Amino acid sequence: MAKGEEQAVVDVRQQKLNRSQRREFTRQLWSPDPGLTVVHPNAAGIDVGNSEHYVAVPPDRDEQAVRSFPCFTEDLRQLVAWLKRCRITTVALQSTGVYWIPLYDMLEAEGLEVYLVNAQHTKNLPGRKSDVQESQWMMKLHTYGLLNSSFRPGSEILALRCYWRHRAEHVQAAATSIQRMQKASTEMNLQLHNVISDLSGVTGMRILRAIVKGERDRNKLAAMRDSRIRASEEEIAKSLEGNWRPELLFVLQQELDTYDMYQRKLAECDVEIQKQMAALAARPQTLPAGESKTSTPSPKKYKRRGNAPAFDLRSELQRITGTDLTRIEGVDVMTAQTVISEIGLDMSRWRTEAHFSSWLGLSPSHDISGGKVLRKGTRKVINRAATALRMAASTLIKSKSYLGAQYRRFRTRLGAPKAITAMAHKLARLIYRMLKFGEDYVAKGEAYYEAKYRESQIRFLTKKAKELGLQLAEITTTV
Repeated sequence: MAKGEEQAVVDVRQQKLNRSQRREFTRQLWSPDPGLTVVHPNAAGIDVGNSEHYVAVPPDRDEQAVRSFPCFTEDLRQLVAWLKRCRITTVALQSTGVYWIPLYDMLEAEGLEVYLVNAQHTKNLPGRKSDVQESQWMMKLHTYGLLNSSFRPGSEILALRCYWRHRAEHVQAAATSIQRMQKASTEMNLQLHNVISDLSGVTGMRILRAIVKGERDRNKLAAMRDSRIRASEEEIAKSLEGNWRPELLFVLQQELDTYDMYQRKLAECDVEIQKQMAALAARPQTLPAGESKTSTPSPKKYKRRGNAPAFDLRSELQRITGTDLTRIEGVDVMTAQTVISEIGLDMSRWRTEAHFSSWLGLSPSHDISGGKVLRKGTRKVINRAATALRMAASTLIKSKSYLGAQYRRFRTRLGAPKAITAMAHKLARLIYRMLKFGEDYVAKGEAYYEAKYRESQIRFLTKKAKELGLQLAEITTTV
């Protein structure tokens, strides 16, 4: 940004302008020098491929300014050595599949500044299709500072993210096995899933294991019900009368074994996740307003719910973050762990909470041309943290809290999809403040929100009445 443009931005910040006025002002900014400025003189561009990488350096650094290197480790070492001989200090490469990861790690380990670039930011020009020209185009764009580096957390968070994502795949595969068991049971006309809420619960697993072992007496199977099940033994027994086809019993046995295997894999992942989290440094704990270390009640005994890990994940999260993210309504330990494993603990990567929510793809992004809005909505961003926050927002529909009341009002005014995104945006901002500034979330309750909303509506109506030459009068009802 030119000096004159920077001064204009400072001036507009000092003025008391609303959002639309600031946007209109920034649209009129111009630079006294619209030419390109060399930002990275020692830049290189790499077109990443499956079997080989094409690397381009400035023409004055080597007689052969573009070279190709196979993807073997020995060849990657030669690639790095050649870049050093060419006095390259920064490299831009596209995030193509997972092929870029070994090269990225090696370049970073050798002290080079690596820009991981979104492929959408380096779209091909007409007629430029070859890998050689692609690498040269990357080098040119990076030389003039036209590329932004994508976010990649540190090595400790990367390891935690790898474990957590792999665990999520096991959870999904185990859920698929449950669905197949339910399908086989339905084909045998065993309607157990219609009388108990969870086929993978204590009662469901007891009955299924007894069936594959040869038990066919429906009364004996119904007697295995857990005392917490609402359905009676008679209802369960009635649902367990089927045709017992041998091929479907075989499928049931296979899927039950597969489900048990994934449960063992999940336990192994939990061990590694616990080790990785234990290696993370602890942060000073923040306490809500009005609480002290002496007045803070002792934490409750950890109780595993659903697919949560077997160890006390909530305490570990509180130790490494310095705050309790689960105080936010809708955010449970699984959501908090997903967010931390995706974004890490360092919030300095994003200057403000607005930048953070925009990176997640939860902020409005309107396409405007000539003062006309062409498209409204959010950017299409595939982000596991944003998906987790959307799922957390959808659980607030029946929450008797401040966030729950706000979400229901959003849903009434905007509809379910936009309300979920808006509330996920709100949750992202809260998490950003808690992680960056050490603030702790204080629940204000549904009544506080309703009172605050009523006050804002009174102020709005008072203003409109004044514009129309009217005056509001409070109506007092007598009983």
